[in-house]
This record gives sequence, C-alpha cells and structure tokens, in this order.
Amino acid sequence: MVNTVIDYLQGNSDMAVAIRLLLATFCGSLIGWERVVRRHSAGIRTFALVSLGSAVAAVLNIYLAMIPDMNADVSRIPAGVVSGIGFLGAGTIIVTGRNQIKGLTTAASLWVASCMGMAFGAGYITVGLVCFGFVMVANIILVHVSQKIEENSRYVSLYIEVEETNGVKKLKKKFIELGYHISSMNKTKDKTLSGSDTALMIELDFGRKHYHQELIDELNNLDFVSYLEEV
Repeated sequence: MVNTVIDYLQGNSDMAVAIRLLLATFCGSLIGWERVVRRHSAGIRTFALVSLGSAVAAVLNIYLAMIPDMNADVSRIPAGVVSGIGFLGAGTIIVTGRNQIKGLTTAASLWVASCMGMAFGAGYITVGLVCFGFVMVANIILVHVSQKIEENSRYVSLYIEVEETNGVKKLKKKFIELGYHISSMNKTKDKTLSGSDTALMIELDFGRKHYHQELIDELNNLDFVSYLEEV
C-alpha cells in the first residue's frame, strides 16, 4: 500500500505533482514555524515559499527534460536554485556591535528547505521527508545539546559594564583571585546604560570545563559591575 502511494506520487500526473508541491509547502511551513517560535527573522511564509518555489523549479526541470528534442540540461535549474537561495539566506545573517553573529541557523535552514523542496518536486519523497525530519531534529533537539556544551565549555566571552573609576582594575583583580586566565580584554564604543561606565569585551579561559552561569552570578553580585551578559 505504502509503495503504491509513493509510486503514484513519483509519477508525472498533474495530481501527483500538485500533491508533491503541497507536501513541500507544508514541510517548509513547519520548519518556518519552528523559527517563529524561537523569534527568528524568517518565518512560516518565507520557508513555505522557498520550499514551494524550489519544488516548482524541480518539477519544471523534469517537464522540460521530457519535451522531445528540447535537450534541456537537467542540472541547470537546481544549480541556480541552490546558488540563488544563498542571497536570500545572507539577508538573515547579521553581525551585532558586540561581534555576535546571528541568523546563521536560519540561513542554513532556508538553504536546506530549498533542497528539500527540490527533492519533493523531483518526486524523491523519501529523501524529502528524511531531510525534513533531520532539519527538525537539528533545530529542536540538537540546539539543546549545543547550548549544554556551550554553557559548560572552558571558554567564555563576556560583555561587561563596570564603573569608570578603578572598575577595570578591580575586575582584573577579581579574575586573578578566581584563577581565570584573561585571553583578551578590550574597551568597546558601546553606549553604557549609565552613560559614565566603561564597556568591556572579555574572553576568559577557565582552564577546564566550567558552568558559565556560576561565573555570571558571581560577577553580577559585585558592586562595581553595572551590567553583564555572555556573548
């Protein structure tokens, strides 16, 4: 029964093609839904349209290849989709004033969604569904694994605002007392919350795996630290 359905969906009838396009749009919208839940830039409509457009491109590619005497290059349209989606993905990537890179996962998800759409459009239903499953696993499950590793790594980058008078000196002394190695410490041009504090970007090496929140809580209790966040 399952094989019969898959064989039908891989066919070139108008109904089979329409179902494949619907499947591509649906799976793309689910990937976009996950991005919306996490409040990222590209959402349900963007992912649905990217997946649908890629599926249409794949279907059109097959259609042109089947026309007698057309001699269509069956790799040309997919290659254009893969490279073209890079421009859309690049628009979701931003670098903040604190050198944080945001939007990489969304850009990668858009690119994979386009490949998934082409798989559906070409009738390769199994690959399309497996791709969709892996994208959801990566974005929903692996993100927690990644956070766990990052929260307990030996390296940490901090943005700190300290009082202008002796704040930097006191902070360095505190890190020495805790036994942490300062890999780099730079003043930034960011406008501080109080307006008179000094803003710093600091990279620390704990020398071993360390729970970052423990350090953040300890620094937040210091009277000369006005603001702190991990970047």
